[in-house]
Parts: sequence; structure tokens; C-alpha cells
Amino acid sequence: MKTAATNEKNGTTETVKQTQKKYCSRAMWTAIIIGLCFFLAGQKSVGKGLVLSAIFSIVNFILIGQTLPLRLGRSKRKTFFLSLGSIFFRYALMAIPIVVAVKFDQFDLVAAIVGLFMIQYVILTDHFFKLIISFRNKEA
Repeated sequence: MKTAATNEKNGTTETVKQTQKKYCSRAMWTAIIIGLCFFLAGQKSVGKGLVLSAIFSIVNFILIGQTLPLRLGRSKRKTFFLSLGSIFFRYALMAIPIVVAVKFDQFDLVAAIVGLFMIQYVILTDHFFKLIISFRNKEA
């Protein structure tokens, strides 16, 4: 089942997979570039923590998109338990980089926590730039 969202500006339809691919690739490149900057600055643990948790952030985002169609067209009871199971599994998945950062000095804890929000940062940045562009287009 393909789920689609309409882009208001040009009327194109963007599937969940296309949206995930766009944001996940941007998040990974952002994490790699920032992590490389920290690595070159001598803060290897910060770079490693950021990249590690960004990977888990991306996997979490993909799982959200994959489980959405499973909940459609089911009874409220099945939907509730599928949603609850999905949330517990994703929370456990998101805890992995935190536990790794706590147990091993090679990964910085703060960077791991920040990296868990990499997808959210990328989405907010994307919408912020679209908002700026729309304001500039209205002024012209």
C-alpha cells in the first residue's frame, strides 16, 4: 500500500518512501559531515556518538513509515496493540546508542543524545528553508 502526501507548492505527490529517502539521506550526510569535523578537530568520541545515534534515528524513522500501513483497516484493538508494540520496539532501539555511549568511552553521551534527533533537525531545517523561500517569493 502506497501512502502519499501532496506537496502544496507544485501539486506533486510524494510517497512515504520518497520522503524517507530524502530526509534519511540528508540526515546521514549531515551526521557524517559534522562527525568528520569533530573527528578532524580531535573530538573522535563526539563524532562517533553523533554518527552512531544518527543511524538509529534513521532506522527509527524508516520503521515508523513501514508500520503505518500495518495499522490501517484493522480493528481498534489490533491497531492499539500494533501501535504499542511498535512504540516499545522503537524505544528499545533508540536506547541502544545511549547504552553504548554510557558503557564505552569511545562514544560521547551528549553527542549520542543529539544524534538521536537528527531526523527531526533535518525536517525542521527543511521546513524552515521552505518558509523563508515562500516569504521571499511573496515579497517579490
